[in-house]
Amino acid sequence: MTLAEQFSAYSRWRKETIDTVLKLRNWLNINDVSDAQADQRLRYLIERLHADKLTVAFVAEFSRGKSELINAIFFAEHGGRILPSSTGRTTMCPTELQWTPNATPELRLLPIETRARTEPVSELKLLPEYWTVEPLDAASPANLQATLARVSEVCRMSEDGAQELGFKIDPNGETGLKPGADGLVEVPKWRHAVIEFPHPLLEQGLVVLDTPGLNAIGAEPELTLSLLPNAHAVLFILAADTGVTLSDMTVWRDFVSTGAREKGRLAVLNKIDGLWDGLRDEASINSEIERQIKSVSETLEISPSLVFPVSAQKGLVARVNHDKELLGKSRLLALEHTLSEDLLPSKQEIVRDNTLGETRDLIHQAEVLLQARLAGVKGQLQELDSLHGKNRGVVEYMMYKIRVEKDEFEQGLKKYYAVRSVFTGLSNQLLSHLGIDTLRTETRKTRDTMLESRFSFGLREAMKDYFQRLRAHIVKAETDISEIYRMLDVMYKRFSVEHGLKLTPPEKFSVQRCEAELNHLESVCQRHLGNPLMLVTTEKHVLMKKFFETAAVQVRRIFEVVNRDVEQWLRAVMAPLEIQVREYQLQLKRRLESVRRVHQATDTLENRVGELKQSEQSTEALIGELAELQSNIRRALDSSATVEESDSRLAVVA
Repeated sequence: MTLAEQFSAYSRWRKETIDTVLKLRNWLNINDVSDAQADQRLRYLIERLHADKLTVAFVAEFSRGKSELINAIFFAEHGGRILPSSTGRTTMCPTELQWTPNATPELRLLPIETRARTEPVSELKLLPEYWTVEPLDAASPANLQATLARVSEVCRMSEDGAQELGFKIDPNGETGLKPGADGLVEVPKWRHAVIEFPHPLLEQGLVVLDTPGLNAIGAEPELTLSLLPNAHAVLFILAADTGVTLSDMTVWRDFVSTGAREKGRLAVLNKIDGLWDGLRDEASINSEIERQIKSVSETLEISPSLVFPVSAQKGLVARVNHDKELLGKSRLLALEHTLSEDLLPSKQEIVRDNTLGETRDLIHQAEVLLQARLAGVKGQLQELDSLHGKNRGVVEYMMYKIRVEKDEFEQGLKKYYAVRSVFTGLSNQLLSHLGIDTLRTETRKTRDTMLESRFSFGLREAMKDYFQRLRAHIVKAETDISEIYRMLDVMYKRFSVEHGLKLTPPEKFSVQRCEAELNHLESVCQRHLGNPLMLVTTEKHVLMKKFFETAAVQVRRIFEVVNRDVEQWLRAVMAPLEIQVREYQLQLKRRLESVRRVHQATDTLENRVGELKQSEQSTEALIGELAELQSNIRRALDSSATVEESDSRLAVVA
């Protein structure tokens, strides 16, 4: 299977997963074994599955064949090139290829002048007035290429103007932009590009990120702090005819090998077809390729197994012409195989674990409720069976016992309501530590400090203090979570022992993942803010805008995620107790009503027993249906299933 076929199979597997979760949600609602909180959790899970994306980023200096490799891997089935690919610079700004449901095929371009603004690209994406939009003619390859060629447009400006936008100037053109004879420098015309294209892979959730060379990247932090760290795979492309140059090494060190992810970071040695000069035999060519692999792995300090020699151009030609021999010679399949074996299974495992964890918890909650309901029905049957042939006094005594049990339970409810009140207070306190208002205050305080700072050291210290204060809020939140857990654990045990409720210990939770993400983000910021060359060559306010504002957006994203997770945990941790308390109250009411009806008219005893037996049978049937739903979800999410197995299973179903 090609990577494109593997991704299609993964998308079908995800769709099957969504279908099973939808069936569970509908079944829980129809059979009245759900509540608003459980339904909200399932709805959110389904939304996440629908919005699931797989981002593959391509990073390289100019003229490494990066765009050609994207065309060869993902878009050869289109019969030609989607991205412009030619000698020289073709991608001058970060470019995202994607497809949003109900979108219009178009190219959106963000002018380079927006670098002077404080908003990062992620926020400017929400402001359409700043973008230039070009419609795409997806039916015409020639028109498509002509429009997409706009991502390679440049403009000329003064050195001061370029520096104000964050570009580095180097008279030699080695580590920055080289001024021309007229004193002007050539810079990208666009800061960012988004291509909305209705390609089958993009429709299934693939996002391809094409990045420019180092000089065009400048001091744009969006790649460093957001786009590349969040990519599921990053392919670093080198050219076989140049090896690892100084600028290649800078790109690898600053933008790829950042420690954000260990998996999915691969080096691609492109243009090996340059060795096919007709004068060397196959053995000599292979020997030279192996030598270059060894050299690249030693220079980048990675395993040779992570270096892939390919010919993107020959691979694209082979696919367009259906030439299997040339495709094999291009070695493109080996790279795709590694991406398939590493990228997709890892992504699938994350989706599987998240889905299984959510559904397993809610299915267990529903099962406990049904078992409690069944136990209540059986208890009523036993009580009513014991009344056969008994006199009125026995029935009255039975009513008395149920009332006493009801009174004792209501006494326990007073403690429950007291704990519920404390729980609400602790929950509000917990959410205040992680709240967006708290974050906004800390961000504003840091921004003011950085603006007032006269020295570069002050910038670094302000950023350092910012993350320290955020971690302090995380520590306080962790303390609140521990206290909530201990309190509920005691209450769960008390109701289990005193009233026979079937309650397992509440689920534990931690915000350590949030802290780890903050630590990594801080390390990236400090590495760039601590670069003496950057601090000397870049104006203070430009530096602050480019790193702090983007970092603040990433911090907000981290806090939004942890807020959502905490709120979901708070709902989930109280739900089992609340549901069982309501069910127990309902069962007591039903028991008392049954005995009262028998007390008033003994001829209703047999009728009531018949009703309860029917209820017993229907509840047992529901338990069986729930077990079958759980089995279906497990089959769809089978941890041993590969994408191919999921594909085969879907083919059988079809």
